[in-house]
Amino acid sequence: MSTDIRTLEPKELWNNFADLNAVPRGSKKEERVIQFMVDFGNNLNLETVVDPVGNVIIKKPASKGMENRKTIVMQSHLDMVHQKNSDTVFDFDTEGIKMKIEGDWVKAEGTTLGADNGLGVAAIMAVLASKEIKHPAIEALFTIDEETGMTGAMGLQAGYLDGEILLNLDTEEDDEIDIGCAGGVDITIENSYNEVHTPTNSIGYTLAVTGLNGGHSGMDIHRGLGNANKIMNRVLYTVQDYIRISEINGGSLRNAIPRESFAVISVYNSQKDIFLKTLKKITKAIKKELKIVDPNIEIIAEKTTLPNKVMTAISQTTLLKTIYAAHNGVYRMSNDMEGLVETSNNIARVIVKNEFIKILCLTRSSVETSKTDLANAIRATFELAGYDVSLSGSYPGWKPNVDSQILNVLTENYEKLFNSKADVVACHAGLECGILGTNYPEMDMISFGPTIQGAHSPDERANIKSSQKFWKFLLTILENIPVKK
Repeated sequence: MSTDIRTLEPKELWNNFADLNAVPRGSKKEERVIQFMVDFGNNLNLETVVDPVGNVIIKKPASKGMENRKTIVMQSHLDMVHQKNSDTVFDFDTEGIKMKIEGDWVKAEGTTLGADNGLGVAAIMAVLASKEIKHPAIEALFTIDEETGMTGAMGLQAGYLDGEILLNLDTEEDDEIDIGCAGGVDITIENSYNEVHTPTNSIGYTLAVTGLNGGHSGMDIHRGLGNANKIMNRVLYTVQDYIRISEINGGSLRNAIPRESFAVISVYNSQKDIFLKTLKKITKAIKKELKIVDPNIEIIAEKTTLPNKVMTAISQTTLLKTIYAAHNGVYRMSNDMEGLVETSNNIARVIVKNEFIKILCLTRSSVETSKTDLANAIRATFELAGYDVSLSGSYPGWKPNVDSQILNVLTENYEKLFNSKADVVACHAGLECGILGTNYPEMDMISFGPTIQGAHSPDERANIKSSQKFWKFLLTILENIPVKK
């Protein structure tokens, strides 16, 4: 249970994480966690402010003997992704996360854990509260709404921070040091369609695509995981001659690879046998394709009440062909850094109901022109079919700086502590460093964190031994921040 988490080492990290996870903190619903952080700073008698968009900044003077070191910004985001299994009864708006220990991992009971980025927040809280840790002057920056638009980072104005170095604690492999990240843009696709009465002599069915792993639409996009929206569309496309679509409800958040999709359809009585035979065949093929990365996928058709209305034949054909043509997954690999995904798209949400279609995508790239190229390709695909397409929430990537002074501090101390070299990388996730750098262009930035797996899905889990490694590394970095010039 959640109380067991408090016995883990380092206790100062896990106790703060448990306190934080007791506070509902969904993206764009951060009022309670903002107040939680304000109370935390005030109770420590530290200078605490909330900027106009809701970011919380807590400042702590240098510990004795560290006054001559450069001021650092320690940064993590307060919000978390809300995902739960379909059979989990849980209210993210009112309940704290229910945690448990499984072997060397901390997990939640059927929901996301919030280790992304709660462990980073908890680590900063522990440093702020400590009277023993050696550190330079600290400006703790807790941003809001990172997961659904990065509006906190984008809204942070110049003049709030004086730090020369930023430590972003929001990566998910403890042997990696991040020096760059992807930017992104939200694509929203909408259209109306006409409905007709369901053909007579038909049977109602629900189609369900479930059991996929899902995951982070940036960090996991290269893994070839199944996308429930694309799989559902493929199934419907394959059986389209025998059915008519009434509703589709697939996926959830833009930054999560969709794990489930559901559709309500009618099947012609005379075509029921060929429909079921064709469905069985395509299901077998898809399961075979995904048996390594998504072995638990299920595609099931069950009889249900016959819907009153369905899409017209032409609307159905246009929808299925357009989603089929739209790119999903890795679009381009980087030529500059081996193994780095440069550009990708996630078809995150598909809603078809009551004569209205809405499709949500998130396009990412570390190269701005490539991001624009893919976004335009997706826009063109849907606009050719008569859909309305809008782009919003665009944010820049973070360009790597291999000559960074703080990078040298991290790589040298990592090797001393762990007798191995850290992997210096750029990631395909949307870290806030690139955005923060627009108003603080001279700030030297770096990102690192403990090992977290399955972020943005109910399988999210944080490694206990890795958290101990991360904590040791963080304390060493704080002791070795360069002196002021």
